[in-house]
Amino acid sequence: MRLKFMKAFWSTPLCISPPFPPPIRIAITRTFLSTSLNTQLKEGDTLRDERAFSHEEVLTYSQLSHDRNPIHFDAASAQKAGFKDTLVHGMLYAGLFPSIIASHFPGAIYVSQTLQFKVPVCIGDKLITEVQALELREYRQKYRVKFATKCFKKEEMLLVLDGEAVALLPSLFYNVWK
Repeated sequence: MRLKFMKAFWSTPLCISPPFPPPIRIAITRTFLSTSLNTQLKEGDTLRDERAFSHEEVLTYSQLSHDRNPIHFDAASAQKAGFKDTLVHGMLYAGLFPSIIASHFPGAIYVSQTLQFKVPVCIGDKLITEVQALELREYRQKYRVKFATKCFKKEEMLLVLDGEAVALLPSLFYNVWK
């Protein structure tokens, strides 16, 4: 069934909406013992999150981005290109950085991001994503913060993505989930 869908997916012109399956609803549940809003961000502070991407999430991202590269859907194509298995789109896991910032600083504005992809990420790989505050400056009644951004494969703590981001934060006080 997936192969039949992928053939139809790749042969559909970009200007016409292909017959995609209904959107996948994903429920993410987190349990927090307590929250605190009285923690102030300082240079050197690091915020982290863990996550893995499923085949369905990669397919959904592909539908939205129109990236139809078969290395994201077909293991044989990925192996022919020199990878061990199907890959997650780099921009999909790069999107974890603004997610971390926005979850701790509601109302944050993501201004810029540099990215250096180091190692490919396969579907199902567990990732640890972190942002570390490097510079904090007051800017027009907000705070301009430069973050170091890093993403690791959890098992080996292998760096897969490195870069820097700049965000405007409404406040330096953030949510701490314990």
